[in-house]
Amino acid sequence: MIDRIKEEVAKIKEEIWAIRTHIHQNPELSFEEFETCKFISDRLTSWGIEHTAGVAGTGVVGVIKGAKEEKVIALRADIDALPILEDNDGAHCSKVDGVMHACGHDFHTASLLGAIRIIHQFKDQLQGSVKFLFQPGEEKLPGGASLMIKEGVLKNPNVDLMFGQHVFPELEAGKVGYRPGMYMASCDEIYVEITGKGGHGAMPHHAVDTVLVACQVVTALQNIVSRKCDPTVPCVLSFGKIVADGATNVIPNKVVLEGTFRTLNEVWRKEAHVLIKDQIEALCEAFGATADVDIAIGYPYLENNEYLTLQAKQTAIEYLGVDNVIDLPIRMTGEDFAFYSHAVPSCFYRVGVRNEAKGIVHGVHHPKFDIEPTAIEIGIGLLAYQTIKQLS
Repeated sequence: MIDRIKEEVAKIKEEIWAIRTHIHQNPELSFEEFETCKFISDRLTSWGIEHTAGVAGTGVVGVIKGAKEEKVIALRADIDALPILEDNDGAHCSKVDGVMHACGHDFHTASLLGAIRIIHQFKDQLQGSVKFLFQPGEEKLPGGASLMIKEGVLKNPNVDLMFGQHVFPELEAGKVGYRPGMYMASCDEIYVEITGKGGHGAMPHHAVDTVLVACQVVTALQNIVSRKCDPTVPCVLSFGKIVADGATNVIPNKVVLEGTFRTLNEVWRKEAHVLIKDQIEALCEAFGATADVDIAIGYPYLENNEYLTLQAKQTAIEYLGVDNVIDLPIRMTGEDFAFYSHAVPSCFYRVGVRNEAKGIVHGVHHPKFDIEPTAIEIGIGLLAYQTIKQLS
């Protein structure tokens, strides 16, 4: 089976890479992927594969029915791009100013399309069905995965297990990585407005110094992570934006803080939200200021089913060889595939796309992010093989 799949990959790899290039040249932001949706739908139609477009707005969902209906496997690719100005050279680059596929979603989409082509050829041998999801809005709350689930994509037929793959620029092309159990963090957004009494910088005793209060807040909140959280639970609290629109000698009336809170424990996550809000409000009150705190609930932590992931890792070893399959560490980045992982047994794995000789070394969300073209062969082939083997 492996040899045949690799032969089929060799036949279509240039076509699928051209699909990736087209999507990369024409990126669309989260929940605005109308042309991408149409492009995917047109391709599937030309290949005679049944599907429904416009799910959760701009998503595409379909099913390849096998010879029996014993099991249903779902495969997911995200389709949205980021508000980043690309800084690469070449004809493959984004044609949309300020919008770029800097997280590999174009690769994910093309790989899934290629895998669908191959799986469709094996459909009469499958002891089950394959549901494929082209999902919008992974990069923006509330996360397209949550909306797709609300639309019922895991039902009719009911999904038994699920695979998702993601580019990994830290890993050279030709290799893949897996991690059973907890893998990626939940991610929530924190928005704070601190209001005081502005005034002259030379007369702080006549003001309520919002900048000083904001500094106290940022510093004090780290005590929640270091002293309230169980040290064995991964946890991060970071503020990346502080806006104090004063001047060298002007204390502003208001300071805005924006940050992120991440962890891999849902119980602690809820407790921390209360502690963060209470701490901010108490500190502001102590200094004579007031606070408006909004914690936007984001994605849960991502849980890879242990049995399925170990099984998938062994399948990858069969397909690529033991030297090309690595174990991954926990990451504090977030992924809305996590919603699926809490709904059905799931495996979310990484595909290496790095090529140092070509300078393809930049991380995701970087304006110079790029992908080694040969990685598409693994993106297609391994996804197809894992799926077909599960249903054989």
